Amino acid sequence: MPIFYKLSQDKRLISTTKGKWFGRSVVTNVIDTNGLAEIMQRNCTVKKSDILAVLAELVETMTDQLQQSVRVKLNGFGSFKIGIKSTGSDTVKDYSVAKNVKGLRVNFQPERSTDSNGTRCKKFLDGATVTEAPKNAVVVEEEETTKP
Repeated sequence: MPIFYKLSQDKRLISTTKGKWFGRSVVTNVIDTNGLAEIMQRNCTVKKSDILAVLAELVETMTDQLQQSVRVKLNGFGSFKIGIKSTGSDTVKDYSVAKNVKGLRVNFQPERSTDSNGTRCKKFLDGATVTEAPKNAVVVEEEETTKP
């Protein structure tokens, strides 16, 4: 199944790309841990309850490791680490956590592979295709009724 997109115009007033159209990915559904475990149960011999238990422990263990400044690498999936959002200071002496650190974030870097041509590809994108999302009948009707 392809990755869907819709066109979106940049309407920001001070943007260098104001007025240009860009493709933006469209999410068609959401799957949660239970849904993933259900599919995984059908594809292997492990029960859904065991999968959910392992995933719950994975989240807890990853949280502990990430908060100890450890990069967590899940082979075939990618790596996670904690990043810091901060503002700059004029000197090393002027920098302080209280003044300069504005927040934390989780950085994710997907696993990469190299094909026979030497091209690097992110694991989750290998073989992906892109196509325009189908028009929603409700949106089309609204567009038609607003035309002069």
